[in-house]
Amino acid sequence: MTSFRFDIVGFDLDGTLLDTSGDLAAAVNHALASIGRTPLTVEQVKPMIGGGARHMLAQGLAATGGCDEAELDRLHDLLLGYYEANICVHTAPYPGVIAALDALAELGPKLAVVTNKKEAFALSVLRAVGLIDRFDCILGGDALGPGRGKPAPDLIEAMVARCGGGRAVFVGDSIYDVTAAHAAGLPAIACSFGFVTGPVAELGADAIIDHFDELLPVLNRI
Repeated sequence: MTSFRFDIVGFDLDGTLLDTSGDLAAAVNHALASIGRTPLTVEQVKPMIGGGARHMLAQGLAATGGCDEAELDRLHDLLLGYYEANICVHTAPYPGVIAALDALAELGPKLAVVTNKKEAFALSVLRAVGLIDRFDCILGGDALGPGRGKPAPDLIEAMVARCGGGRAVFVGDSIYDVTAAHAAGLPAIACSFGFVTGPVAELGADAIIDHFDELLPVLNRI
């Protein structure tokens, strides 16, 4: 087996492995439509993704008129129900993901997913796109309890522990990913094609990829 520098390669899910923006935007718009709000475009919703469904919905509501906490709670439940029933209508892996996972499988590191998405939803969508068996560890934002999702380092640290320890790296598309990885002492690779809210260079990642074809060369040099 070819020597490889990392024992564990972790990935964010939404905006990193999978383009889930179409289905997430549809779920947001379903909640907005229930109270007569104007729908948002997928491009408007993309920067709202990454901090979990409630955070995404709160931003969508703020952009269309705001709401109180009680209404946010009710609409959050509505959004989750819709998303669960329509979790993989438009969702697909980003170009190059399958080839990159194949290459990593040949090299032998443990592979993991750490997302702020509810773990049940992460499992469902990975199963739907046929990738669930590729990963040794899948952790959702609710896996460790409230307040322990990214950007806190807890889930990243749990990923390393559950994969047996060793040198790890994390790949994501948001400040949540970079901050969590660095707080856990891991290098972070940022994807410029994800749901970034500003210039990807400002995330502070150790490296940036514009396509998954670039992942292995970057892993071999950082």
